Amino acid sequence: MVRPGPKLVPLDLTDAERSVLEGWVRRRKSAQDMAMRARVVLACDEVGEDGFPVSTRVVMERVGVSRDTVSKWRRRFLADRLDGLSDEPRPGRPRTVGDEQVADLIARTLESGPEDATHWSTRSMAKRTGLSQSTVSRVWRAFGLQPHRSETFKLSADPFFVDKVHDVVGLYLDPPERALVLCVDEKSQIQALDRSQPVLPMMPGVPERATHDYVRAGTTTLFAAFDAATGKVIGSLHRRHRAEEFKKFLGKLDREVPAGLQVHLICDNYATHKTAAVKKWLLAHPRFHMHFTPTSSSWLNLVERWFAELTNKRIRRGVHKSVQALEKDIRTWIDSWNEDPKPFIWTRTADQILESLASYCRRISDSGH
Repeated sequence: MVRPGPKLVPLDLTDAERSVLEGWVRRRKSAQDMAMRARVVLACDEVGEDGFPVSTRVVMERVGVSRDTVSKWRRRFLADRLDGLSDEPRPGRPRTVGDEQVADLIARTLESGPEDATHWSTRSMAKRTGLSQSTVSRVWRAFGLQPHRSETFKLSADPFFVDKVHDVVGLYLDPPERALVLCVDEKSQIQALDRSQPVLPMMPGVPERATHDYVRAGTTTLFAAFDAATGKVIGSLHRRHRAEEFKKFLGKLDREVPAGLQVHLICDNYATHKTAAVKKWLLAHPRFHMHFTPTSSSWLNLVERWFAELTNKRIRRGVHKSVQALEKDIRTWIDSWNEDPKPFIWTRTADQILESLASYCRRISDSGH
């Protein structure tokens, strides 16, 4: 069968060019733009079963970029080889900072740190490299480098991590027929906080202001079940956080979910969910099926996303003089949410999630994964 469309010009990479490109891809601290361009060129050099270079669509799918991006870097490489993968000069006055200086700045940012601090600032890097502070700032912005920022993460050590990810994500993407998938968890120790002085309202040019200190009026615990399909929430408030309260909440779910439906509960590994009393209740109610997320993987449970909505829109800036007032506010907010529920649509497959986590592990030399 004749291959449709125009034949692509082979790149004919030399061994030296391939070695350089593979080095850019493997280098853990390469600028992401250069690593992407190298992956595009390497993919374009592959030959299909018909003996011709693979199609642009195949490269798009393998690298995860647009058609225009593939065409641009294929064309640039054919014209100028490796030099064509560097950014083209822009109009304006001549550059005063060369490519070698930029490369040195990026390498220092990614691979070293200052002796007197945990991270680089534009001032400290400018002092170290001899460049101006504005030049350091522009280069960092151009390559998406933000040394002042730091985020947290935790890799699960659950021995059944892969199986549990497939189980939970499978419920999101392909739920069973005549069944309800409920994401269940507790938001414990919700504090009823009253500010020590009245809150000053917002005015033009001045945000709302509240005292940094507060008066504690007690705590409550919210048990919630988030319907993955519709976004509706079934909630129950209790002053204590024990298996006894969790069993009462299961009873409420049993009463509110139509009898003809199976119920799949996605829960974390908290001990309250696994006591003998809870297991006995589940045996007496066979339509309920428990699915546990891996340890340290609360991000797999959609109800945590809903808890964030509750916290940001009702609790964090709320003022409550008593636990009763706090609980009334929470119940009112749940009722308001259920009038116009918004489901959180899960889009990533289990394999995509596992591949992303594997890439993190490869970047951490002592991860043990």
